[in-house]
Amino acid sequence: MISSVRGTVLSAVGGNVVLEVGGIGYAVQVTPEHALALRVGDQAFVHTSFIVREDSMSLFGFETREQLSVFELLTGVTGVGPKSALGVLSVLGPGQIATAVATEDDAVFRKVSGIGPKTAKLIVVSLAGKLIAHTEPAASTVVPPTGDQVVVALVGLGWSEKVAVDAVANVISSNPDAATFPVQTLLRLALAQLGPAQHGAASAVRA
Repeated sequence: MISSVRGTVLSAVGGNVVLEVGGIGYAVQVTPEHALALRVGDQAFVHTSFIVREDSMSLFGFETREQLSVFELLTGVTGVGPKSALGVLSVLGPGQIATAVATEDDAVFRKVSGIGPKTAKLIVVSLAGKLIAHTEPAASTVVPPTGDQVVVALVGLGWSEKVAVDAVANVISSNPDAATFPVQTLLRLALAQLGPAQHGAASAVRA
């Protein structure tokens, strides 16, 4: 069982990333947004799910344990394979998935390539009551106007909007006084949240 991988990014194209660990390159499938946030030559860490089939062995990687948890719940739904589950997480965040399940809104899942009406309904029924813990933090996080400016700045530095929004939300949820922080402070904290691979960008911001 491979539960996580930390290594040097050799390539990040589409939804496929190769991380070198001890001279061995591990091919990890991630969401396109996650791949865009990685830089070749930098260190990266991903939580992984190791899927073994009769004809293949595949690694699926995630930025957070929450995403990994939701991925594993999705793959437990009849008719939802690992690629379809990853497709859902490429379109919807864990909080959005939890909200859709709680409100029995299967329409959002039908927008995902490979998910038909029956499977979308089955996702809602199968995951009912299993994602309550994920909905509470998302509902309580209020993003101040400065947070929106930080998201714009991060997108300008090369990150996807989803990655930028998640980083800012994490900073705000862990700092009660975040609403009073100036843009530069929030930006530095968001860059730190994105990990050591972003030190170069952080230096550029300070300059």
